[in-house]
Amino acid sequence: MVNETDRTMQTEELIAELQDFRSEVITKYPKKVAKKREKSIVLSDADNPPQIQANVRTIPGIITQRGCTYAGCKGVVLGPTRDIVNITHGPIGCGFYSWLTRRNQTKPENDTQENFITYCFSTDMQDSNIVFGGEEKLKQAIREAYELFHPKAIAVFSTCPVGLIGDDVHRVSRQMKEEIGNGINIFGFSCEGYRGVSQSAGHHIANNGLFKNLIGRDDEVRGSLKYRVNLLGEYNIGGDAFELERVFEKCSIHLISTFSGNSTVQGFENAHTADLNMVMCHRSINYVAEMMETAFGIPWIKVQPIGANSTAKMLRKIAQYFGEQELIDRVEEVIAEEMKEVEAVRQKIHAKTKGKKAMLFVGGSRAHHYQDLFEELGMVTVAAGYEFGHRDDYEGRRVIPTIQIDADSRNIEEITVSKDETRYQPRKSEDEMKKLEAEGMEFNEYHGLMEQMEKGALVIDDLSHYEMEKLIERYKPDVFCAGIKEKFVVQKMGIPLKQLHNYDSGGPYAGFKGAINFYKDIEQMVCAAIWQEIKAPWESEAYVEAQFAY
Repeated sequence: MVNETDRTMQTEELIAELQDFRSEVITKYPKKVAKKREKSIVLSDADNPPQIQANVRTIPGIITQRGCTYAGCKGVVLGPTRDIVNITHGPIGCGFYSWLTRRNQTKPENDTQENFITYCFSTDMQDSNIVFGGEEKLKQAIREAYELFHPKAIAVFSTCPVGLIGDDVHRVSRQMKEEIGNGINIFGFSCEGYRGVSQSAGHHIANNGLFKNLIGRDDEVRGSLKYRVNLLGEYNIGGDAFELERVFEKCSIHLISTFSGNSTVQGFENAHTADLNMVMCHRSINYVAEMMETAFGIPWIKVQPIGANSTAKMLRKIAQYFGEQELIDRVEEVIAEEMKEVEAVRQKIHAKTKGKKAMLFVGGSRAHHYQDLFEELGMVTVAAGYEFGHRDDYEGRRVIPTIQIDADSRNIEEITVSKDETRYQPRKSEDEMKKLEAEGMEFNEYHGLMEQMEKGALVIDDLSHYEMEKLIERYKPDVFCAGIKEKFVVQKMGIPLKQLHNYDSGGPYAGFKGAINFYKDIEQMVCAAIWQEIKAPWESEAYVEAQFAY
């Protein structure tokens, strides 16, 4: 048995090695590349977070795990909405993200409600459309979509060729909205893949489009529950939103809309009637949270329903915000009831997972969120980073005023949001807000990934394939969390990889029951002896290895 002191010493030794790893990797790059990459590989320090270079263009020649702007707009934010027909305007290859790849789920309330998530809509642009323009083909696609499905809304997404030839999806959308009539809402997104450095730009563009075209179009206050909230940045991967909906309903909390897991047009249009916005994925949805506060007076808080303890903390935050004893008592009852099963499973598994090492390189929040679940299992996160994070996702929102606006950021439309003169209504008085803040509740705040990381742990933005291989070769983590692009290479190296973009075939992992599912899945992965028997093909076969000459 290894006692706690020995375990602490092992962790400290590992952190020291990780510090050496940074220098080792950087020196292998050509000088210009090394100069840039060293700014994106830092050693975490929660007390004094170092400045990290993030949201910059990937260096040509480096194998990145990022997606494009179109993928962020259509594939992430708008894709999970079941009753919008989302048309990709571009070649059929770009239709990959017209068909959802992240296992986003939805659940219509009855058999008559629309569900277009299973469809893939594309204009299938050909050579002639690139030469002569594709607007007429887009108009015909919109007509066909309406004739076949009669949706409430149609959204059009630009791809790279569309931006290059100058097709105007916004003008076409306006023309077709007028032509079809019948109250249909048709709108476009200028989300060409090259418009930003990663899918993050697409998130921002999607947020702008949601606010301009959907949010605030329906003023009817629905539902009998008085504790009205929105959950922003939850995409119902593997059924996460279903579990959170169950928990909210059990606590008598009315979830008006989720952006955008299990979402509907009506939910978006009615979202401004909520009394509190909760931001889960800060990077993908913080823009909408700020817009809704400015326009309608809805405050927002950062929440983290990944992990049982974090879910309990979220529910207590909601109860504290509304401040009614009835809700406070109900939340505590639900937490006590749910945690019994959670703790029973965790205790059974903890002894097997305690002290094992995890590495997380996922998205723009998940590499942070899932550290809570690993902590509950007694595991240590020794290295982490985001594919498309910004500095504030690492260092906290306090650094936003110091972030330099670069050329790529200027490609994204900045919309001006002002107070809605007829519907702006502060949900809390100034004194009530000050009282809540004095009690420890933080509004408009996110402290970022580094605050939770062990001092000296590696934080790497836009992890390259080379860096990933070297991390695994040297430290042999017990589990590596990433996406499909990395999955099979990592597993060939004898390391189990857990996809946290789409959960492979698992999930849900949010909420209380999600935590139980995660505990069990990780136990199976990190305790399986078969991984030790796997040897990568390139380790057993001869190959030629080149060196940089500079």
